Amino acid sequence: MKPWQIVLTITAVSFGLTMIEIPAGTWLSTAALSLACGVAALSLMAAAAILAGRWGWPETALGGLDRVYAAHKWLAVYALALASVHFLFKAGDPSWAAESIMALPQGWTRLARQASFVALMSIVILALNRNIPYSTWRWWHRLSGPLFLIVIVHWLSIKSPLDLVSPAGLWLAGLSALGIAAAAYKLLLYPFLARHADYRVVKVLRGPSAAEIEFEPVKRGIDFHAGHFGFLRMKVDGLREPHPFTIAAAPAPDGRITFVIRALGDYTAKLIADVEPGMEADVYAPYGRFERKPDCRREIWIGGGVGISPFIAWMRDEQKGGFANVSLFYFFTPGRVFPDIDVLRKMAEERGIEFVPVSGGPGSRDFIDRFGEIVRDTAPGTPDIALCGPAGLLESVRGLARENGLDPACIRHELFQFR
Repeated sequence: MKPWQIVLTITAVSFGLTMIEIPAGTWLSTAALSLACGVAALSLMAAAAILAGRWGWPETALGGLDRVYAAHKWLAVYALALASVHFLFKAGDPSWAAESIMALPQGWTRLARQASFVALMSIVILALNRNIPYSTWRWWHRLSGPLFLIVIVHWLSIKSPLDLVSPAGLWLAGLSALGIAAAAYKLLLYPFLARHADYRVVKVLRGPSAAEIEFEPVKRGIDFHAGHFGFLRMKVDGLREPHPFTIAAAPAPDGRITFVIRALGDYTAKLIADVEPGMEADVYAPYGRFERKPDCRREIWIGGGVGISPFIAWMRDEQKGGFANVSLFYFFTPGRVFPDIDVLRKMAEERGIEFVPVSGGPGSRDFIDRFGEIVRDTAPGTPDIALCGPAGLLESVRGLARENGLDPACIRHELFQFR
């Protein structure tokens, strides 16, 4: 499912169930619009809380945790938009039989109404503000669950024609209960119950503004496939924030894993500078659905910057085979390349993979011409195109695919950023 499909479905169901409970003659009123928007906003907030719990079934439904985070963001954005409409107009009409589900002392109902809008606005603004340091952002964003409770109190305390046992009431109660459960799980139980394992750093290879860090399991490692990613949490003061990184390794008998990390912010810069063999870490994994498709006639792999990580894992996965039909394009910035071009070229040659380093960006003739040749040689079929890199690279490759008669939707990609 796509984020817009989730938003549209939840909004449509919320509006439909709301209209069932009010007189048809008031459907076109601002009161009906306000009430329906309020129901939809609370429903979207609850869905966002459910996705934030990192449960397995939303990841399966959306095609990976990266898609879950994108949907989570847009659910919150549209929840704020609908809540603004709800806040603008009075959600009441003289012809409605309205009662509150939970009575509050005089004055508290209005306070809950105002506080719920401020809470939602704060959640969205904090989530979308990229200028806030991640360490600060993470702790503030953990308040989303408790703030969600304020919105639920507002729903329960206002006078409304939607009683708790009505279809709309049951809809809100079910979503809210799941949202509260997910928020409680993520806030209190996730560190203990989520799939994770203890690891120890055994090797650090540093490059220009990047590093390859190899870990061995302290006891038992995690089960994963090449292309999965995990949340790395070092057990060292100043590096305890969990961050997502692609596992740049294939499953091995000794359980060792590797992360290729580039300095893209304060945390990653400090991690690269301070990490040393012997340090221990928690790895929460596996996540993601960016895996090789079996038995493809022709494959095009496109990695940009640190987006080369999943393709390193794919090359290290000897069990898959079929490398003779693979072309790997690696986009890099001169002076910041890591791993070194020669290292990647040797790795590709050992697997029989065509390796094409590209330093001139997606407008490079080397890339455009070779991409077109592969597409023409594969015709009448379509090559499997897998991409991991910045959004700008993805859009350029989509345009190039279109120019070569391919549907841009055929490009499989992993979202490069969560925030």
